[in-house]
Amino acid sequence: MQTTTTTNNTGRRDFLKWSAFTAGGLILGFKWADAEGQTASVFSAAMAEADVAINNYLTIGTNGIVTIFSPNPELGQNIMTSFPMIVAEELDADWNQVKVVQAPFDGKRFDRQLTGGSGAVPHSWPLLRKAGATARFMLIAAAAQRWGVPASECTAEAGFVLHKASGKKAGFGELAEDAAKIPVPANVTLKDRKDFKLIGTKVKNVANKEILTGKPLYGLDFYREGMLYAMIQRPPAFGTKVKSFDAAAAKALPGIVDVVQVKNGVAVVGKSTWQVMKAKKALKITYENSGNIESTADHDRIFADLLNNGKATVRRKDGDVDTAFKDAAKVIKAEYQCPFIPHNPLEPMNFFAHVKEDSVELIGPCQIPGSARTAVSKMLNIPEEKITLELTRLGGGFGRRLYNDYVVEAAEVSSLLKAPVKVIWSREDDMMGGIYRPAVRYRFEAALDAGGNMIGYRLRGAGINSGNPTRENNFPSGAVDNLLIESVEHQSPITTGAWRAPITNFLAYAEQSFIDEVAHAAGKDPVQFRLDLFEKVKAKPVGRTDYNINRMIDVTKRVAERSGWGKKKGVIQGFSVYFSHRSYVAQVAEVVMEKGKPTVKKIYAVADCGQVINLGGAQQQVMGAIVDGMGHALFGKLSFKEGVAEQNNFHNYRLIRMREIPEVDLFFVENEFDPTGLGEPALPPTGGAIANAIFKATGKRLYQQPFIDSEVFGGSGKKTF
Repeated sequence: MQTTTTTNNTGRRDFLKWSAFTAGGLILGFKWADAEGQTASVFSAAMAEADVAINNYLTIGTNGIVTIFSPNPELGQNIMTSFPMIVAEELDADWNQVKVVQAPFDGKRFDRQLTGGSGAVPHSWPLLRKAGATARFMLIAAAAQRWGVPASECTAEAGFVLHKASGKKAGFGELAEDAAKIPVPANVTLKDRKDFKLIGTKVKNVANKEILTGKPLYGLDFYREGMLYAMIQRPPAFGTKVKSFDAAAAKALPGIVDVVQVKNGVAVVGKSTWQVMKAKKALKITYENSGNIESTADHDRIFADLLNNGKATVRRKDGDVDTAFKDAAKVIKAEYQCPFIPHNPLEPMNFFAHVKEDSVELIGPCQIPGSARTAVSKMLNIPEEKITLELTRLGGGFGRRLYNDYVVEAAEVSSLLKAPVKVIWSREDDMMGGIYRPAVRYRFEAALDAGGNMIGYRLRGAGINSGNPTRENNFPSGAVDNLLIESVEHQSPITTGAWRAPITNFLAYAEQSFIDEVAHAAGKDPVQFRLDLFEKVKAKPVGRTDYNINRMIDVTKRVAERSGWGKKKGVIQGFSVYFSHRSYVAQVAEVVMEKGKPTVKKIYAVADCGQVINLGGAQQQVMGAIVDGMGHALFGKLSFKEGVAEQNNFHNYRLIRMREIPEVDLFFVENEFDPTGLGEPALPPTGGAIANAIFKATGKRLYQQPFIDSEVFGGSGKKTF
């Protein structure tokens, strides 16, 4: 694999400029708007000088090496492998002759150059295919001209163009310069999916060797000769700000260059991370209240008031809900609550900034480089075109690096010191400084008729800085004649944001647990109860639905069959199915009782994400999401006392352990749908499947996370509501 790094005499990594990737051969630039290419001179001094706005580069060297530039940030979701696979498939390149390069951020050249919402592949799929197919067309046309034969008689295969009738054969490298002179076609023919050779197979991560051998790839690895290190002491309590500080003791320590106040705290700047960490502890800071100071106990009272008295926003209303509940033979009610939780990516927040007189250089890991550059532009009042941003590999994100606070901090400190600075957060900074998954409480109500059919459904969601904590067009919407979904929100000084599978990461658990409870109240099998509702949607949905009911039915039936639903002895099973990020995942969790406590032994999962690009990477994403969903449902909890997070590192914030990870049986549905989201959809249904299995094993419903606090795991069992 080719990377965007070189080594200086310190043995550490610095970044090459984008213009360094210029070699003899064919250079194609593709606009995301139409994926049409434009050739550039093979002797161009720099690709950055191409006379078109481009979003994806494909170069073919005269040595036959195909270099594919991957524009989206790579944070472990394997996008840097799957994107090039799509281009290489349509190009008919030899994967062994493909090099992959992380493209720098360029808002004019790239469209949706971000990682978030499981949307990268769904968005770019048709455009990447056309990019590869366009290059293939031009190579074939060049070969046909050289041989004096019709292009229709030529084919491409494994890095060569073939004319089978004459036995002639030419490598992509031989044809590159001639291909550059071929007019770019407006339209090209894409492959039939049955002819895919690369897509759908297992392909190793292109960065495996670099990762396993410890080659510098991540933001924390980045080093620039002469740069300074900075750490920031932020107010420990949300709702407070710095009033005054004494930096004398900190400045007296070795290696410390300066201590300056920034917008969100006090920055200690020095020559090494260790020196700065020590000096940070020597700061003496006085804080003052700048807003409300909230504790977890306050949130519990706030939730109760919001659900009972809050002025709600109606998100959806179908039929006559009041009459349905008035006439019901049985009404089931339940409330579910989740706490705040941090993202905890393995690599804490960090970023490098060098603010100069007339420009800014930014380097580091972020999920939305465009918004990061915009935020720095506004803070410094410097035009965006004078700010460059180069992407490193991200050591995890899960939504945390969608936000730009740490990038802006680096630029602010650099501007104050007038020097290149790298800001680094400690794990304590990461966990105590936000941004968190919002705490939410849901109140569900279901009305059943005498036959056990659900004739009414009400949901009110109350969130803290959550926006709309519902998904009003997801199931069971469309399946119930009389339905009301509302939301109400509390504004808090505690900073919150997107956390892997935003909103649905908890809503799915609560919703699927409640539907399970309703099925039991109706005296029906939980899977069949859902299938009956699905069939009603299939026959005639009530209002709008965002999900494809046939795909929902398919994954449900498949996972029930694979898991032997209801037919096994010695294990207790729980079911859950959910639609999110355009994909469908059904799960069955198997639980056994060990020493009086439930233990998750196996999870069956069936996923419909349309066309799978890289089977190996897809398996890793789904299994990782299941483990993440299980771990946080069981253990994830961040509580507050007078505005301060009570958990600040892994000694008091529990994560799932290797020995607790269950066996996962995973199956991908093959169909003709284009790729849909994959990084997040397997997480939402996991908590519900486990909770429903635990209920069958113990007879106790789990109404709040983390499960470890419940009495079935030896906790107090005390509900906060």
